[in-house]
Amino acid sequence: MAFSTVIGSVELGLIFAIMSLGLFIAFRVLDLPDLTVDGSFVTGVACASVLTEAGHPLAGILAGALAGALAGCFTGFLHTKLKIHAILAGILTMTALYSVNLWIMQEKPSIFFYGVTTVFTPVQGRLFANGYDMGPLCLLLVIAAVLMAAMDYFLRTQLGLSLRATGDNEAMVRSSSINTDAMKILGFALCNGIVALAGGLYAEYSQTGTFTVGTGMLVLGLASIIIGEALFGKRTMRRHLLSVILGAVLYRILITYAFQLGLPASDLKLFSAAIVIIAISAPMVKPYLEKRRKRHAAD
Repeated sequence: MAFSTVIGSVELGLIFAIMSLGLFIAFRVLDLPDLTVDGSFVTGVACASVLTEAGHPLAGILAGALAGALAGCFTGFLHTKLKIHAILAGILTMTALYSVNLWIMQEKPSIFFYGVTTVFTPVQGRLFANGYDMGPLCLLLVIAAVLMAAMDYFLRTQLGLSLRATGDNEAMVRSSSINTDAMKILGFALCNGIVALAGGLYAEYSQTGTFTVGTGMLVLGLASIIIGEALFGKRTMRRHLLSVILGAVLYRILITYAFQLGLPASDLKLFSAAIVIIAISAPMVKPYLEKRRKRHAAD
């Protein structure tokens, strides 16, 4: 692959790594499925697109993250207070967000704001390598690193440990007088706020806000988490978070390479699902293959 293609893949991979860090809170910390993310990612896209077009790129990112957090709170409310299953609660919120996101985008399915100032504008044209502008890559690296450090610190605090304990053993945490409902709502809010933050960055990076861009983000995030865990390990929380980032970047490079080999765009979701299936089943298949290898060696 050309240098510019690799760097472009890494940049997109870092944006999706930020999204995957949000998913990490729901799927690994709370151990709860959250299907809200396909909608909250677009919420971040919608808020960033509208406000960036109006000349407020940073406010667009922050507003998107806040709106995503509110969506996560709503999912948490449905799950904890109305006793709706987490999967169904996420589906209901995601469905409602289709209309909300269209309202935010003023009924426009797509918003294009080429040439408008974004959060990437101040760093563009300041650092080049092989003729490629490295400014956006550096900014995304900083954002991903700061977010990873903040999450690592938060999950070591008393509140963060309570959140992790809720995912590990809810009954024990409840017996310790910790409000598990509040912990779940907090987890859903953090998850979707970070996912929406990634959506805002994606919109300003591509200078386009599209209503349908959130489709399949859940699978993409899961693939990043699972690939990262399988290849880079998860012995400590810091290493676990780093593996999520590296998994997202590697996954994006694999997608780009597959496209260069001739993968049709229509097969992207199938390819993504296949990667997730392989990554999940690998630990189960490996012992079987090891037994067969030893059997053949003995013969």
